[in-house]
Amino acid sequence: MGCLLVEEESVEKNIEELEKTIEDISSTDILENTIRETMPAILDILLIDRTTSTPKKSKNIIWANENYLQYGQKSYAATAQMLPSLVTGQMGQIIMPRALKSRELQKERTKSKAEVFTPTWIVKKQNDEVDNDYQNDELETYVKRKWLEITCGEGPYMATRYDMETGEIVPLDERVGFVDRKLKRINAEVEDKAEWQRLVEEAYKSSYGFEWSGDSLLLARENLLYTYRDYYFAKWLEEPLYGLFEDIAKIISYNIFQMDGLKYIIPLSEKREKVESYQLSLFDYDDEEPAEEWIVKPGKRVKLMNWETNKMEYFDKGVK
Repeated sequence: MGCLLVEEESVEKNIEELEKTIEDISSTDILENTIRETMPAILDILLIDRTTSTPKKSKNIIWANENYLQYGQKSYAATAQMLPSLVTGQMGQIIMPRALKSRELQKERTKSKAEVFTPTWIVKKQNDEVDNDYQNDELETYVKRKWLEITCGEGPYMATRYDMETGEIVPLDERVGFVDRKLKRINAEVEDKAEWQRLVEEAYKSSYGFEWSGDSLLLARENLLYTYRDYYFAKWLEEPLYGLFEDIAKIISYNIFQMDGLKYIIPLSEKREKVESYQLSLFDYDDEEPAEEWIVKPGKRVKLMNWETNKMEYFDKGVK
C-alpha cells in the first residue's frame, strides 16, 4: 500500500511538472531557463550563428545593441556573443518580448534601432494580400513557397504567437503569420504523422527572416520553435518528441539569421581603420604632419542554407 502511494505521488508530480512545462511554453515570454531545463541542447542551437560558425567551431549570434551593458561591459558588449550562461540562471528573464519591456526601453530602441511593433491586424492585412495569389496551390507547392520577413524583430509576419501590442497569446485559429498559414493547411489536410512532419519541415525550410539585434532574433527563433509545438499539440494531442524539436530548431537556426539588411553582412563586422601616410617632398621637413586616411574593411558576408543543395550560399549572391 505504501509503495502504491509513493508511485501515485510520483505520477502526480510528473503530471504537475509536465503541466508547468506546457504552461511555460504557452506563455508570451518563453523563458530560456525552461528551454535549458527541459531541452538542454535546444538553446545552444537557437543561439548559433551559421555564418560565422565552422565545422570545427560554433559561434553564436551577437547582442548587436548596448541594452544590457549594466550586467557586464565585456560579456554584454554589442559585439559579444550571446552565450547560454548570459541568458539563463539568474539572468533567465532579461530577454523578453517588446510588449513586456518598459516604456522607456521601448522608446530608446525605437530611437536607436527604429524598432517598432506591427499590430496583428496590419500583419493579417498585408499577409492576406500576398496569400490571396496562392490559395489554389496544391499543398506541397503551398508549403514550399519561399517567404522572407525583413528586419523581422520577433517574427510576427512569420508566426503571431502573441499580439505585439498587448503581449497576449493569440488563439491558434486567429494566427496570421505565413508559417501559421502553412501549418494550418497541413493540420487540416494531412492525417499521417510522418507525412505531417515532412511537410512541416518543408514549410520551415522555405520560411526566412533576418534581424539586427540578437535578443529580438532569439525571440523570433523561440517563437518559431514553439509555434511548431503549438500546431503539433493541436493536431496530435501530445508533445513532440525531443528529436523532432531538435530537427526544427536546426532549420530555424539557419533560416532566421542575423544580418545588417543594408549591407548583407553580420552587424558591426565592418571595420574602419585610420592610417597615416607621408607625402614625398623635395624639402626635408622634420615637422611635416602625416596625412590621415580611413580604410574600410568589409564586414562578414552573411550566408544562408540552400535546402535544395544542402549547401551554404551568400545571401547577396546575384545582388548588384
